[in-house]
Amino acid sequence: MHDLLISGGRVIDGTGSPWYWADIAIDGDQIVAVGSIRGGAARKTIDADGRIVSPGFIDMHTHSDLQPLVNPYHECKLYQGVTTDVIGHDGLGLAPATPETRDILSEQLAAWNGLPDFDRDWSTLTEYLDRFDGGSVVNVATLASQGTVRMAVVGMENREPTDAEMARMKAIIDQCMREGAIGLSTGLTYAPCMFASDDELVELCQVIQPYGGFYCPHHRNYGTEALKGYWDSIEIGRRAGVPTHLTHCHLSFEINEGRVGELIAMIDEARAAGVEVTMDAYPYLAGQTYLHAFLPSWAQEGGADAILESLQAEESRARLRHELEVTGSDGMQGVPLGWEMLRIGGILGDHDPAIIGMSLPDAATRAGKTPFDFFADLLVETRLGVSGLAFFGIEEHVQAIMRHPAHVVGSDGILVGGQPHPRGWGAHARFLSRYVRDLALLSWEEGIRKITSAPARRIGSLDRGIVRPGCKADIVVFDPDELRATATYDNPRSHAEGVSDVIVNGAQALADGQVTGATPGRALRDPYGRRHERHSSF
Repeated sequence: MHDLLISGGRVIDGTGSPWYWADIAIDGDQIVAVGSIRGGAARKTIDADGRIVSPGFIDMHTHSDLQPLVNPYHECKLYQGVTTDVIGHDGLGLAPATPETRDILSEQLAAWNGLPDFDRDWSTLTEYLDRFDGGSVVNVATLASQGTVRMAVVGMENREPTDAEMARMKAIIDQCMREGAIGLSTGLTYAPCMFASDDELVELCQVIQPYGGFYCPHHRNYGTEALKGYWDSIEIGRRAGVPTHLTHCHLSFEINEGRVGELIAMIDEARAAGVEVTMDAYPYLAGQTYLHAFLPSWAQEGGADAILESLQAEESRARLRHELEVTGSDGMQGVPLGWEMLRIGGILGDHDPAIIGMSLPDAATRAGKTPFDFFADLLVETRLGVSGLAFFGIEEHVQAIMRHPAHVVGSDGILVGGQPHPRGWGAHARFLSRYVRDLALLSWEEGIRKITSAPARRIGSLDRGIVRPGCKADIVVFDPDELRATATYDNPRSHAEGVSDVIVNGAQALADGQVTGATPGRALRDPYGRRHERHSSF
């Protein structure tokens, strides 16, 4: 007798092949049979009744480093059919950690992760990942985070590492890979990631090469020098001998309008030359990050206290205003900051909640201040605890990138704040309902490949992302006509509709549209079948 039988579904198996009618039998955490097995006995049967049955969706870029532990049912993703989140992005993951870096990261990333009353007493990557085993409804796979490692060894200083420091950083990254990290991320517009040279990054990436890891850059410039930023990222991967995965790959701002063909040609040229390049993108025109990310690098050296000092001292404050509004800071990709682009997403601490969701100019007018003064004062008053949405995308570019066969979907979702970006609650549902179904930009088979087997292959989880006997039983059942993202910029925490059942590691996490309370997720830390090792200290 099988543990679970899904009968009468239109199976889209994740490979890109045409759909077919089939039943799926599951025992334990594995798919054991696919075909006409309606007569087979099972302890539980799900009647798919003609709906689509596919592998569980993989979110290739998330900021779920903490929230699935704080809220184990992770409904924002579960209702979309997401069964795996990839974490550790933008060079600033939460592990490994020392007491000093734990506090710095907590403060710096408060606008990404919040400040919940949650015990973060882990030091190694293993200790951190152990929290997810049975403690979350979704699986997670993590990247090693270059900025987190640099912070532990070099601190927040803008300088080259010494030979001893470089050796120490390489040893930590090697340890992370042996403990199950899937690659190396960086965030080259965030401190302290931004203080690393390309040569330093090549040397660090060479550490991950023997483990089959990939380089995952948030590169140095998405504005005036966006194409150079992408090329430099591809070159780092080529020089290090590792694949490059271009995270939240977009070509935005008016200065880049009409140039997406150049980006695609660059990627195709690299792939034709034997350089493995893939990319993820979210199906929205706005981005989101913490607001102090837009400050220039000179103001971010030294950490939070140094930033706050720069925001308050008369001379540096005047310099900040000029760089943000006139010349364009490196934190703003070299583009002068049009304040009308920004919308306040979330604020930590005791502050006027009425401004959440307002455009920054409107909030400034309400406070009787100029946009810059309001921006600077808000960062000081909240001790940098503010996130914001930035509207700079170009729809034609989003669609062009989405069509590329090397593209997969990543939400880049931040799940905290009074009014966060809707992509954490809707990216995968919006991708399938708007771009696959409504606009017919892709077939259902190709669209599902981009959120199942393609990201599974990228992260090295080759036993997921495909409906096939012997693969792990991460399965989604949904109605293609009813699927939709209900989350909006004004109402971002609205759950997706149309997904009826979600199976994670063989356990039913969503049953007939209802959360079951099961937390069968686990840390995926053995990519390509390599053995992960445990370590007792940082």
